[in-house]
Amino acid sequence: MKIKIISIFSSALLFLFTGCAQGKQKHAPKELINDTTPSIHRFSVESLSGETIDFSQYKGKYILVVNTASKCGFTPQYKDLEEMYKTYGDKLVVVGFPSDNFAGQEFGSNAEIASFCEKNYGVTFPLTIKVDVKGNNTTPVYQFLTQKSQNGVLDAEIKWNFNKFLLDKEGRLLAYFPSKVKPNDPEVLKYIQ
Repeated sequence: MKIKIISIFSSALLFLFTGCAQGKQKHAPKELINDTTPSIHRFSVESLSGETIDFSQYKGKYILVVNTASKCGFTPQYKDLEEMYKTYGDKLVVVGFPSDNFAGQEFGSNAEIASFCEKNYGVTFPLTIKVDVKGNNTTPVYQFLTQKSQNGVLDAEIKWNFNKFLLDKEGRLLAYFPSKVKPNDPEVLKYIQ
């Protein structure tokens, strides 16, 4: 009986520990980032306005990539993202990837997304067309961001809207932050200040 109780207690502690750990951000160990680490600068995507977002144009700036949605509890983070973009625009670019992968929380058309973001949050940072950030049709940028085999640094699972990836001035992945970590959180800002 004692062994069974100890086993149940150990399982409960393991569950609590791993459950709490899932909410923490992942950082790239400094020794893993070097001159040969793959860069996001090789990618380009279509913007909501029909132009091309070429990541190579952001060489020399940090890049914060965020999967966004217009009808999510985290949608107010658009305000923080826009504030960061304006405050740190000389050294940081924010790129939003609207996605409908979670509970149908994004509008159907790119025009609706653009209108909502401009009207409600005054978004001026680049937004891509609506894409998949997980699953069989994952856009190539998110394949790169979430797979260590492609980014050379870490694996990450997109579990909800407003997950954040921070890349350095060379386009190499620095850190991943889950939805609940706000864009202006000290854990994010410490990299760019």
